[in-house]
Amino acid sequence: MRYLHTMIRVTDPDATIAFFELLGLRQVRRMDSEQGRFSLIFLAADEDSKGEGQRADAEVELTWNWPAEDGSPAEIYTGGRNFGHLAYRVDNIYETCQRLMDGGVTINRPPRDGHMAFVRTPDNISIELLQAGDRLAPAEPWASMPNTGQW
Repeated sequence: MRYLHTMIRVTDPDATIAFFELLGLRQVRRMDSEQGRFSLIFLAADEDSKGEGQRADAEVELTWNWPAEDGSPAEIYTGGRNFGHLAYRVDNIYETCQRLMDGGVTINRPPRDGHMAFVRTPDNISIELLQAGDRLAPAEPWASMPNTGQW
């Protein structure tokens, strides 16, 4: 058995792709179904990618159901927290969190311990960030930064 991907439903694919690009993932595959009126967008970290168009070793699948042709309201997804979370190991948790903050992302659970942080996608899916290797020494502004919202 081999892990393939995790699927999350999104309401704004461009905003969600931008979020994951800040995190360090890139689009590796995409399928648009005119008949089914949906798009599947597969993202992966460079270390997992086997090249554009190829299935990566680990992927996030963004599923976007297109707006109805009749103009009826778009689907709304709630309860992102009950999904659980996606987890990624990062080379430097402080640099990653700073890059996300600079891109307008709220750090819900800052990496006060130099090891773990939580952020959320535009659709409120929790993302856990874990420091690769040993914990980093506590550093400001992270060490004294409070939690924000739910994570």
